[in-house]
Amino acid sequence: MLTKKQLQLLEFIHKRLQKDGVPPSFDEMKIALDLRSKSGIHRLITALEERGFIRRLAHRARAIEVIRLPDSLGGLDSGFQPQVIEGGRSEAPSLKPTRDSGATELAVMGRIAAGVPIEAISQASAHVAVPNAMLSSSGQHYALEVRGDSMIDAGINDGDVVVIRETGSADNGDIVVALVEGHEATLKRYFRKGSQIELEAANPAYPTRIYPEGMVQVQGRLVGLIRTY
Repeated sequence: MLTKKQLQLLEFIHKRLQKDGVPPSFDEMKIALDLRSKSGIHRLITALEERGFIRRLAHRARAIEVIRLPDSLGGLDSGFQPQVIEGGRSEAPSLKPTRDSGATELAVMGRIAAGVPIEAISQASAHVAVPNAMLSSSGQHYALEVRGDSMIDAGINDGDVVVIRETGSADNGDIVVALVEGHEATLKRYFRKGSQIELEAANPAYPTRIYPEGMVQVQGRLVGLIRTY
């Protein structure tokens, strides 16, 4: 049986994985559970792992996979699927799509900067097979290869392939593909504050960038991530 805090943390991680495709940071967990320090989060994470509800993935920063849920959160039949898909390293992480009835081939539209903005690329360079469970039933989806480390604390590493659902709007805190000044694209956490847009990195080495709302166009929201080795 889980304690109240253990259950709260498991539910928070589960919902964040479903929403963003990546687990929350330890700071986000601490704030969500109203704890004073990260050490409390470490103890809860260890307890959940020992009880077989989560698995920490070795040699990766902040990589957590939910492997089962208690009945109060839907149990094993909740339909939850981990949103980090792993595979063997090939010459590129997206070049050879697999033929799978449970997967959809998405166009990899180029590279997206998880750092300073880079020039937007709008032509498909390859295709990648994405599990249908990762895709929403409405809207179009595409994939982008990540370059840079500004989103590393959100579990998004250089070389990952992110799965994006096309949308022109976002809620505060969403990780989005943002087009800046019509020609530079970047992957950042989105916040609207009055008439300004803040594009926030998940790496303290990168400052938050603030733009007038007319200079930033949301082109999609992160829904999943594919990692290769």
